[in-house]
Amino acid sequence: MKLFAVDLERITRRTLNTRQRGKTDWSRLDQMTDEQAEDDAASDVENGLWTETQLAEARLVMPDERTKVPVYIRIDAEVLEYFKSQGPRYQTRINAVLRSYMRSMRSSKTSQ
Repeated sequence: MKLFAVDLERITRRTLNTRQRGKTDWSRLDQMTDEQAEDDAASDVENGLWTETQLAEARLVMPDERTKVPVYIRIDAEVLEYFKSQGPRYQTRINAVLRSYMRSMRSSKTSQ
């Protein structure tokens, strides 16, 4: 089974066993001391280090798998190809579209 990932500049083909490389510069990190790595991480404005208070208050929240039900559904090939072309987790996006439609229909029934 082949997966297709769409990039704005080019389309690439990937197989299920192809891992996508991250953006971490491991050779640079290997050359740093722990203190340098922590300083570098702390200076990251988008994802700085957590404070002791934040770590103490953090809770692990596992998704409730019971809410998802495996189904077999027939979808137009064009629709499926579009969602797959948007990258991994296409089933999650299909679910989000269906959920949005469901909410819209529910709200339109209550407003009538």
